[in-house]
Amino acid sequence: MSAPDSFAPRRDEPLFGRLAIIGIGLIGSSIAHAAKELNLARHIVLSDTDADVRRRARELDLGHEVAESAVEAARDADHIVLCVPVGACGAVAEEIAGVLKPGAILSDVGSVKHAVVEAVSPHLPEGVHFVPAHPVAGTENSGPDAGFPSLFLNRWCILTPPPGTDEAAIARTRQFWEGMAAIVEVMGSQHHDLVLAITSHLPHLIAYNIVGTAEDLAAVTQSEVIKFSAGGFRDFTRIAASDPTMWRDVFLANKEAVLEMLGRFNEDLALLTRAIRYGDGETLHKHFTRTRAIRRGIVALGQEKAETEKLKKS
Repeated sequence: MSAPDSFAPRRDEPLFGRLAIIGIGLIGSSIAHAAKELNLARHIVLSDTDADVRRRARELDLGHEVAESAVEAARDADHIVLCVPVGACGAVAEEIAGVLKPGAILSDVGSVKHAVVEAVSPHLPEGVHFVPAHPVAGTENSGPDAGFPSLFLNRWCILTPPPGTDEAAIARTRQFWEGMAAIVEVMGSQHHDLVLAITSHLPHLIAYNIVGTAEDLAAVTQSEVIKFSAGGFRDFTRIAASDPTMWRDVFLANKEAVLEMLGRFNEDLALLTRAIRYGDGETLHKHFTRTRAIRRGIVALGQEKAETEKLKKS
């Protein structure tokens, strides 16, 4: 049944007994909000390495408990979600491996999947299932205050279970994300990294570069950049405001796919550069028309719409 004004149905019975969320940033806090509101777990425990973040999580009443360590949070948990930068996933998995119970499902939320699979898999105890996940959702904000329950509403969540992963564990992980109103897709980790390199990682790299270039231009003061910023530049600044630690790790962990897509991008950019230099309006118009159709396709799929921020709990 759905509660009044709820963005998704609330479960009559929880999917998991104990849910552990390790890392209390935007994604971790949003999972905590959604899982609590929608009864996805009977007991939700969170942990973070930062004492101030743990204190703030308690003040915000995130979940049911805030543990002092990842080990304490993961002990006896049925589902453990690593909401830490991709570069830290292996170390956290190693840290908590000794307390993971047989049958538990370990997952993550990283934007890179193959590197995480390789980093985490060696530390998995016998009988523990690993189902990596990537919720393709976010805002420019971070930290425990940034989370809200409807963050994943109608957003893709991509699962990349390694070959041979228990089908029941995959199904329960799918249920978990669908329970938060996400649209779930399953694919291989390497394919995921190639696809996301062009749809997510490269756009972030371009945004960071454009905003940095604008700041560095000697002929344009910073105040003028802010004063005369058009919609396109404002979009780039929003993307470039994303968490620096997370994106540093993403680019280093997925460097082969990013470099491959960056090479293709540079080739296409050279064609547009040549068209501008030689006044080839036909080439420019054909390219812009084709890309406009892609934008319309994204809107038609519901991936660009009124922000779910309006459902954010005050």
